[in-house]
Amino acid sequence: MGLLDVINLTHGFGEKTLYQNASFELFKGEHMGIVGRNGTGKTTLLNTLTGEIIPDAGEIRWQKGIKIGYLDQHAKIDREVNVFDYLKTAFSELYQTEARLTEIYEKMATDCSEKVLKRAADLQSLLENSGFYELESRILKIADGLGITALGMDSMLENLSGGQRAKVILAKLLLEEPDVLLLDEPTNFLDREHVSWLTDYLKTYEGAYMVISHDFSFLDKVTTCICDIEFTTIKKYNGNMTKFIELKGLRRESYIREFEAQKKEIKKYEDYIAKNKVRASTAAMAKSRQKQLDKIDRLASPEVIPKPNFRFTAEHTSTQRSLSVKDLEIGYDYPLLAKLNFKVESGQKIVITGFNGIGKSTLLKTLIKKIPALSGKFKFAQTIKIAYFEQDLNWDDPSLTPIQIVADAYPRLTQSQLRRYLAQCGLKAKSMLQPVSSLSGGEQAKVKICLLMLIKANFLILDEPTNHLDVDAKEVLKEELIRWTGGLILVSHEAGFYQDWADAIIAIEG
Repeated sequence: MGLLDVINLTHGFGEKTLYQNASFELFKGEHMGIVGRNGTGKTTLLNTLTGEIIPDAGEIRWQKGIKIGYLDQHAKIDREVNVFDYLKTAFSELYQTEARLTEIYEKMATDCSEKVLKRAADLQSLLENSGFYELESRILKIADGLGITALGMDSMLENLSGGQRAKVILAKLLLEEPDVLLLDEPTNFLDREHVSWLTDYLKTYEGAYMVISHDFSFLDKVTTCICDIEFTTIKKYNGNMTKFIELKGLRRESYIREFEAQKKEIKKYEDYIAKNKVRASTAAMAKSRQKQLDKIDRLASPEVIPKPNFRFTAEHTSTQRSLSVKDLEIGYDYPLLAKLNFKVESGQKIVITGFNGIGKSTLLKTLIKKIPALSGKFKFAQTIKIAYFEQDLNWDDPSLTPIQIVADAYPRLTQSQLRRYLAQCGLKAKSMLQPVSSLSGGEQAKVKICLLMLIKANFLILDEPTNHLDVDAKEVLKEELIRWTGGLILVSHEAGFYQDWADAIIAIEG
């Protein structure tokens, strides 16, 4: 038995089946990547393994006594503590032991009996053997590796951005060193140098882990096996991402051959039954064939999932300069950055980089006038029409379906047009009719891009649009932004996405 046995797992939402009798194992020390297109059920799988979601059928068997750590970026945490105190809770039992030892030392002022001395010696030995007196250096090492020390270890959690808090939650998880780590997109909120640090850390991690990521390079370096979710099955491959791509190509060809052969076999049975069931002389044979047909374990259709076809239509503008920013201070109660000065010429494509939480999203929200500037000024040309992509997957009413959301924004569109635009963005017909909150992060991002495509604009402002997109969707978006003739401001942490086409990069360093 492995650390984890998944046996005949079946689960779906409504009419959409994610897994059908899927089985796999996770063994001690394995570093597993979980991959699949947007909407195949990667995050749902992790939530099923932790018990947050109860599957329709099948078994989840964890080895008894193992410790599981799950990176839940939306976990409820006490925000009224500072970063350092929160990270110390990873070793709460040892700190409680230290507190008991302190009480005993105080008691020894009046009681130095052998029993008390032995208890003090036992607790002291426990702390020393557990590395208690090196804990602070361990905390600072991991905090520094993830870029947390730059935020200030005495910073209150309530004052941190969502991405910064996610870093802190990840740091606590790594400090706890569970037997199995479950990580859902851990690099989404990390800068390049911190992704590199996490890569090195995970490569030498002694425990097992399962990690979801759309970052091919990251997965290629940190995995020893891959679980691929496709055709409602979960197939495990040994090796890293490069080896997986090679093996999957061969398996897909084999699967399609098997499916086509089975389809021909089923057709023969169906034709024979239809032809003979009404004749008295052959009805018994037809009934026998029907029983044989019913026993066939039918393979899921290897549907070819089309790539999305993002298309933004740039309205013409005759202006030479799209945006001027002069001495702009951004923030809420106090400035987050020094005064900003930059310009965006007509058709220029600007990328903004910098540490997570430094103020990139705040800058974009200031430029679209969602929040006011603290001082300074900025001015778009009069002919500029903006389309804005917000990275947070927030919806006014998460119970609405994608069709309802787009219809509310564009009531003149027919049902046929709504379906066509959503399909163009890579959404399946079933997903269009589900509550948007039940869709994967990638599918939700595609709904947002669909809304963006319908805006008649000549200036795009995009805040981390690739965070949840799969490889194919990222490549299509990249090609479309290269083709785009209007102005562009893009916030991104993926250098590979923009480095070969950006006209200029603004690196915000504080």
